[in-house]
Amino acid sequence: MFRVILSIGGTDVKAIQPDHIQHYLDSHVATPLFVHVETTNGAYATHNDPDFHNAGMFIRNAKIEYSIGQIKGNGPYRVGLKLDHGWLYVEGLTDYEMHEEQLLLAGHDRLGRLACALHIDIKPLPQGASEVENQ
Repeated sequence: MFRVILSIGGTDVKAIQPDHIQHYLDSHVATPLFVHVETTNGAYATHNDPDFHNAGMFIRNAKIEYSIGQIKGNGPYRVGLKLDHGWLYVEGLTDYEMHEEQLLLAGHDRLGRLACALHIDIKPLPQGASEVENQ
């Protein structure tokens, strides 16, 4: 078993505690934020089955404000953010990390592989390795 480690510089990645996430979401209502959203149905699976149809989604540094932010479920969790003209919704979340004004939520499968991620910050997120190294 292996685990994909996503980190934003906080203490560590841990199992989602819904009350901590809801507090963050409530405290950032109507705040301009930058988000990274990523999903994959199994890029890893194409290594084992070349006929597997891989699909995924990735958006980085989309600027949003939400009027409602909620975490729901009993694990894996889902987070919904009500935007002016729709919703941002991520399902399958299992782990989180907080650091300063950043929140990183990730969903890992039973083997520890990344399935989805939602990263929120008040500042633009780094674009690549050189930006991360220069922080």
